[in-house]
Amino acid sequence: MKPAVLTGEHFITGDVACAEGALAAGCRFFAGYPITPATEVAEHMAVRLPDVGGTYIQMEDEIASMGAVLGASCAGAKSMTATSGPGFSLMMENIGLAICTETPCVVVNVQRAGPSTGLPTLAAQGDMMQARWGSHGHYEIITLAPSSPQEMFYLTITAFDLSETYRTPVLIMSDEVIGHLSERVIIPEANAIKPRSRPKPKGRKDRFKPFQPGPNGVAPMAIAGEGYGIHVTGLTHDEKGYPVMTAEAQEAMLAQLTGKIHRNLEDIIRTEAYRLEDADLVIVSYGVSARSSLAAVDEARQLGIKAGLLKLVTVWPFPEERVRALAERVKGLVTVEINLGQIHLEVQRCAAGRAPAMLVGHAGGAVIPPERIIETLRNFS
Repeated sequence: MKPAVLTGEHFITGDVACAEGALAAGCRFFAGYPITPATEVAEHMAVRLPDVGGTYIQMEDEIASMGAVLGASCAGAKSMTATSGPGFSLMMENIGLAICTETPCVVVNVQRAGPSTGLPTLAAQGDMMQARWGSHGHYEIITLAPSSPQEMFYLTITAFDLSETYRTPVLIMSDEVIGHLSERVIIPEANAIKPRSRPKPKGRKDRFKPFQPGPNGVAPMAIAGEGYGIHVTGLTHDEKGYPVMTAEAQEAMLAQLTGKIHRNLEDIIRTEAYRLEDADLVIVSYGVSARSSLAAVDEARQLGIKAGLLKLVTVWPFPEERVRALAERVKGLVTVEINLGQIHLEVQRCAAGRAPAMLVGHAGGAVIPPERIIETLRNFS
């Protein structure tokens, strides 16, 4: 059996780095359906999972793929899938089921331009609001946005860690450029990677309540077949998992589902700052657009414009306190993203009454060049 962690220096794509990060995190089950530009994640998992005692299965569609992922997770396997826009839409109902049943798993969306079939081979970041509100009802979701193949590796591990810790699906919102970009990726020794595990139940099995939260707001998770009484349903349920059809039960369940995220924002939310200390203007960006934004900051500085970058590593939950604090002291904020202003709506909301906010975006199909960002920065001066 080959090692789960292929240590050393590699020149690989973001999609392959994602697959290797999953294996390093302990993922041993992948179910999916081929779709550009995410197919390479599935292809690499199909080759590597048998090497480490895992299981790969190609399902008939994305609906079945997401269902298989949830079933494997309930059986104790760290599980994931990968897709792009149209497949992401099909997965949404079962992603909602994962949220309701508190079933940990990882879903990778290598975004392309839409709607519908759109531009299968070209980049976009147009699924960001779908990531937040794509399933029905009110809930919280954790969403990470890598901006390099190296980050694809590490953030996939992070996604599994957060998923297992908080018993929730975690989304990795990549894009075609990052997925297909080949760069140097350094994979550390296996003993340097310490994946988290889901909270496990203690005490008598006959008194176990599968949805009774622990001290951090997260319920310990029993593995199907270990002798615990488990009842799992997508209906509104109580701590035993039994359906309760009342407004009071709905209120209590949603308080649990949202509260475990709200109470742990410091552990979940990640951002990176670049030249923000003395910045008058702040660029807010993520994914491939953060790469253009980084270059724009340096070029703007050479032109005498004090720009800085707030890179969103975690997009959902949105780091609103960080954005509000910046808006209190700067002349303006610029959101850079390959859509027509999805995350910009959040930046505007947080900056309202504090600082003006402008958007640099387009409908998809190309990376935003630094020149366009600098042009917008000039409009503030």
